Amino acid sequence: MVRLIQIRPNHNFFRHRVISKVLELGIVVHSVIIGISLGASKSPETIRPLVAALSFHQFFEGMGLGGCISQAKESRLTTIIMVMFFSLTTPVGVGVGIGILNIYKENSQTALILEGLFNAASAGILIYMSLVDLLAADFMNQKMQKNIKLQIGAHFSVLFGAGCMSLLAKWA
Repeated sequence: MVRLIQIRPNHNFFRHRVISKVLELGIVVHSVIIGISLGASKSPETIRPLVAALSFHQFFEGMGLGGCISQAKESRLTTIIMVMFFSLTTPVGVGVGIGILNIYKENSQTALILEGLFNAASAGILIYMSLVDLLAADFMNQKMQKNIKLQIGAHFSVLFGAGCMSLLAKWA
């Protein structure tokens, strides 16, 4: 009897590609909104802390996104395009913010609603991606499951990182 072998595509390969694209989308939306806020800021008391928070924030987002793109084994062209989008969205947002500085009223009802909707959408994407697609895979690893010290260290690290980002958000 002849058995037919069905070749199934590597689901991790596609999973990593989808993760990298969705994470990029969340980061791009978030970066544009932060850039617009920075560009439209009129007071130095707002700009200085926002630049500091933005620098740390972009650094760690870039590290996470870079790891996802690396795991996805994207083509060279796709990788270059994704890196360019990540690199240019905040400066483009700053440019838009500077461009609309004279007509932008940051406390107007429309501005607050739009900023809230965009922030909520990007925050939802980023929280989902970080918890479900990035952290869950690490926490479900067999090595992690068998070592209680590693589990405690990983949980502490996640909470410490979230606390540090929350502290940065206080000034942003």
